[in-house]
Amino acid sequence: MKKLTGLFLILFTALTAFAQKHERPLIQFTGMVHNGDNTAVIVPYVSIVNMSNHNEGGQSNYQGYFSFVVHEQDTIRFSSVGYATIYVVIPANIASASYMQQILLKPQIVNLPVFRVFPWATTEEFTKEFLTMKVADDDLAIARKNLSNASINLLEKTLPRDGPEIGSIQDFHNGVLNSHSTVNPLFNPFAWGSLIKSITDGDKSRGVAPAPSTPTSTTSN
Repeated sequence: MKKLTGLFLILFTALTAFAQKHERPLIQFTGMVHNGDNTAVIVPYVSIVNMSNHNEGGQSNYQGYFSFVVHEQDTIRFSSVGYATIYVVIPANIASASYMQQILLKPQIVNLPVFRVFPWATTEEFTKEFLTMKVADDDLAIARKNLSNASINLLEKTLPRDGPEIGSIQDFHNGVLNSHSTVNPLFNPFAWGSLIKSITDGDKSRGVAPAPSTPTSTTSN
């Protein structure tokens, strides 16, 4: 039994040493994600998945920056809405313990099929609503309706007056006020004296009408 236990220990130690010898080195993977058509545009919050390490996931920050630990020859997937997914393989035998790369995502345009929304659940409901639908009047019918006497009379009662109408009403109001403000001189006692004097002066200026002239007869010698 002791011999069997010692054999298992030797085998486990050998396997552990072999695994450590063939374990891939760890690398600090750092980079920035940019638009493939315009490298000046940053792509933020990109989904990053390590396909070689149990689909371990992460994402870039709002500036497109990312940094995490990977193994050599790991396959990393970068994806974002509106961009084509790309895969990056970490190279082997890297001299330093860090690896930097600029990730360029190509914008992707997807033409979605046309989707129409109808307010009717079934074709029968649509047919019923269509048959009972009130068809709108054409332009000529609308014009005739707007120019009818009933429509014009209703507009005269409801619409506010425009500038010229308000001005004419104001002029009429001012004329009425001015007519009432004029005082008849007969109702002014102070004007009676001047009135009598003007009448008297008028009679004197006219004087007495001359008598009609009598024709004289001439006798001939």
